[in-house]
Amino acid sequence: MFITALIGTFLAIITVAIHVVGFDILFKAVLRLTEAPPTRGLPIAMQIMRTAWLLLFFHALEIGMWAFFFRYAHCFPDVESAFYFSGSTYTSVGYGDLLLPTRWRLLGPIESLTGMLMCGLSASAFFALITRIAKARSELMQAELRSVS
Repeated sequence: MFITALIGTFLAIITVAIHVVGFDILFKAVLRLTEAPPTRGLPIAMQIMRTAWLLLFFHALEIGMWAFFFRYAHCFPDVESAFYFSGSTYTSVGYGDLLLPTRWRLLGPIESLTGMLMCGLSASAFFALITRIAKARSELMQAELRSVS
């Protein structure tokens, strides 16, 4: 059990590292924090979509990393089963139609908790983006009102 917990901790650390790299790319490439955020409909929608796709890509990498380990450890007969189990566990859906072997059972809750934390971090990125856009739109509207007055 100790070895399984140690492996689970290592996998969780790799998951967080992947997410940190994803956030770095998100902040540099998509959000461009040095530029003014968009204030009109289509550019706002495009920025939100780019953010969503990038975050989904990194979540898929994280799920894939767990799935790779499950397949490597012969927990599942094929890659599809390993990826399906990993995805449903990471997202805390947990259908229960596939189970880890007893030796690796502890990895399920570790992956699930890690996935919840990473999804929370992704939600915080959206919150920061929407807050930044709302502030920019509010400032633009106030400036327009001042220019009319």
